[in-house]
Amino acid sequence: MKVGDRLPALRLPQSDGSIWRLADHAGQKLVLYFYPKDMTAGCTTEGQAFRDLHPAFRRARTAVFGISRDSCASHAKFRAKERFPFELLADTDETACRLFDVIREKNMYGRKVVGIERSTFLIDASGRLAREWRKVRVKGHAEEVLEAAKHL
Repeated sequence: MKVGDRLPALRLPQSDGSIWRLADHAGQKLVLYFYPKDMTAGCTTEGQAFRDLHPAFRRARTAVFGISRDSCASHAKFRAKERFPFELLADTDETACRLFDVIREKNMYGRKVVGIERSTFLIDASGRLAREWRKVRVKGHAEEVLEAAKHL
């Protein structure tokens, strides 16, 4: 995916086990933020920032969804614990991760691992990729995404 591309049909399981469909959000702006792992420090902080700004995202007519490779059960626990008002989507087969090219080799404690590179994508109301943020630093990121959504 690159900026300006229309997203293909996308379906992912939600934290409650039901299926999220991109088509169900036609005409709505979307934030899809990819994060490495439920209940880890950086991912919790990032989710909390989107949670705390959720009312502002709603006023900007923008829905927020978090995506990782964790299971629906893990997402349900994480979502409940942090009181996220938005859904977490389970990409256990990496379909969305591959579509958005967020799987990267990373160095963790001196060894190479393959995982999600923290990335965020803003989708416009017509279903096109409007903005992308890669190699995201958590501090101030949700605020930056909100400002972009307001001006879209």
